[in-house]
Parts: sequence; C-alpha cells; structure tokens
Amino acid sequence: MKFLGKPRSHTAASLPLCWLLLKILQPGHSLPYDNRYAGDKVIRLTPKTQEEAFALKNIYHRLQVDLWQPSSISYVSEGTVTDLHIPQNASRTLLAFLQEAHIQYKVLIEDLQKAVENGNSLHTQRNRRSLTDYNYEVYHSLEDIQNWMHHLNQTQPGLVRVFSIGRSYEGRPLFILQLGRKSRAYKRAVWIDCGIHAREWIGPAFCQWFAREALLTYKTDPAMRKMLNHLYFYIMPVFNVDGYHFSWTHDRFWRKTRSRNARFRCRGVDANRNWKVKWCDEGASTHPCDDTYCGPFPESEPEVKAVANFLRKHRKSIRAYLSFHAYAQMLLYPYSYKYATIPNFSCVEFAARKAVKALRSVHGIRYRYGPASQTLYVSSGNSMDWAYKNGIPYAFAFELRDTGQFGFLLPEMLIKPTCTETMLAVKNITMHLLKKCP
Repeated sequence: MKFLGKPRSHTAASLPLCWLLLKILQPGHSLPYDNRYAGDKVIRLTPKTQEEAFALKNIYHRLQVDLWQPSSISYVSEGTVTDLHIPQNASRTLLAFLQEAHIQYKVLIEDLQKAVENGNSLHTQRNRRSLTDYNYEVYHSLEDIQNWMHHLNQTQPGLVRVFSIGRSYEGRPLFILQLGRKSRAYKRAVWIDCGIHAREWIGPAFCQWFAREALLTYKTDPAMRKMLNHLYFYIMPVFNVDGYHFSWTHDRFWRKTRSRNARFRCRGVDANRNWKVKWCDEGASTHPCDDTYCGPFPESEPEVKAVANFLRKHRKSIRAYLSFHAYAQMLLYPYSYKYATIPNFSCVEFAARKAVKALRSVHGIRYRYGPASQTLYVSSGNSMDWAYKNGIPYAFAFELRDTGQFGFLLPEMLIKPTCTETMLAVKNITMHLLKKCP
C-alpha cells in the first residue's frame, strides 16, 4: 500500500457613475503564461446601490476582467459580494474609477503572479516523484492523475476498476475509478465527480484523497468497510479534462471546456450549464465568450454527454450524486433552477445538516447548506438538478474552501485539512444512504 502514501504533517461622489464609465479604456492582455499574471490583482467589492451594480456591469463589459464570484455578471446586484480578477493594465484605471465613484473595495490578492507561484510551491519537484511516492498534498497534472488511476487499477484489483466512458472534445479519455468490493450481487452506487470547472483544483485533489482514504482504511474502519462492501463508488477525478489540462499549460483561471464555436473565436462551454434541465435559462449565458455559456444545445459537450449517458444507464443503482466545486464553503442540494422544495426535502436536509456538522467538527470550518437557488443563486442546466430529475434521490454539490482569501488558489498546505474535513462529510452522507431515512 506504499503507493497510497502517508500524508505529510505539515471610494468625486459629485460625478455621476455613467460619466465616470466613459473614462474607461479597453485594455489588452497578452503576457506569456509563466508571467502572465504579474501585477494582476483580485479585489472584492459589494455594490451598495443598484446604480453601483449597474456601473460594475458596465465595467465588466468594457474591461478585460475575470469574474471570480459570482460566476455570472447577471447575478451582480445591490448587496452582492463580488470578486474580480483585474489584469495589471486595467488595474490603475479601474481602481481610480472605483475611488472616484466612492465604491469601496478590498484587495484580496495584491499580486496574482506571486500568489500562483506561492500556491503551487512544489511544482518543480512534482514531476520527478515516482508513482510509489505519490503525494496527495500537492496538486497534480492530468497526466499524473491518470497514471495514478492506472497504478491503483493494477495494484488494488479487489477494490478498484478503472474504465473509460468516452472521450473529450480534444480526444482525451474520460476515466472513471470504480471503488468497492467486487460482487456479482446487485449493489447500490454513489457517483462522485470533481473538476467540472477547470480552475477549481481543490476538487480533483479531493477525489484523489477520497480514493486513498477509502483504500487505506478499508480494513481498519468499520464504516469504510461497510461502505465499500455495500456500495460501488464511481469516481471521476477530472470531469473537464481538456479544461483542466489547459489550466496547467496556458491559463490557470480557465473555467470552461475547450470546444470550438463555428461563429466565435471564444472557446469552451460551461460544463455545469450544459445539462438538459431548464437548459440555458436563468444563470446561464447564450454568448460563447461568457464563462457561463450554456452551449449550442443540451449535452453538446462530449464530456457532459458521456457522463449523462453513464448516469442514465445506471440510474437504478446510483442513489447519490456528489459534485465538488470551489469556492464558497457550502453544501447545496436541489433545486438550483427554481425556488421550490424537493419532495424528499426532509431526508436530504437531514443528511446535509449532519454532513456539515461533521465537517465543522474537524477544523471548525463553517459551511452554509440548503437549496442551491436560495443558498447560492439560481442557475439552470446544471448537473446536480439533472441528476435529481433523473431519479437520483440524493444529489449534492459541495463548494469547498475557501470564502475568498485565496479563492481558486487554495494553497497546497490547505489540501490536507480541506480534504480531511470533506471526507467526514461525504462519509456521513454515504452512511445516511445505508440507513432508513429518519
């Protein structure tokens, strides 16, 4: 079991906002990847009036800024906490505008390039490690993760099976890691996916951690043994393989898939707005250049199509769907596309409450929980709602650490505590499946 590894210890208020907006210039941004974020900043602001919110939306469309929170500019209104990644050549203009307009802001990350480098401190050593010394406390490239999956497949034949459910837009295999004691008898199952949005690296890190913990503690932890004996876990460590690879090689903050559009130069679709459940409605964009672009039609992305086909095929056995995102520290359940109460609300709410309580018991980290539409925002065409509408009774989306201090750049030193607490939450939900609903 050496491969599984041992974790290492370790604000002229007198000037109208619309006039100020005319002073904004359109910038460019073409730095090479290895230094492309030098001088970039991440700021947080909360519009206090609808006029301020309108001004921010105009800035967003005029400047080349990257919205970190919320996921779509359409969500920005009075009182919305908004995190913006501002390129260096737009920084002085934008910050001057905010000060003249008396819009208060806080700098979350002063120099994004340094933050990228600091958050990925072990990058140079990572590729030299042999598989047997696989480190679960660093972020891994797609190639590393796929090699790790194949190694587990070869060394843990009694509990692991790796298979592909299709290929991505760019032709990469879509690998699934099946965990569980093999049995001819019918077994219920849990689906877990990570990395549907490329820049949310803590997701794939958790998927790997989950597999490691399951295999390491199978013989010693009665709860884990029961889980693996009675259930199959279908784990997809990297859902958006093309986007994840691109976030390692070209743009650390890429979110979408990498599919091409016949009419626009912008690439990619939001893989979590591409599902056939209230597709391309509120919270999704019809413009290919937007981060929440829903795609030309439902399941247009081969990655989404492949997963949807697999879930349809196994809908009778899959009892839970868990999807891992970042960042917000939330545990969400349906509905996301509308304000309504799900039929089995009491069971799902109970499971969520217990999971969040268990998570907090580890490091004191507080998660909000509830229906996604009320807890986060309304979004259509997402995987969690689709899974629920297609017969999977327990569908959850985790928004992992943090709440903005690091954002998508959660440092590697926080992988272990994040995964440790999340592991307990997932075990709680899974054990809840094996009992009768209260």
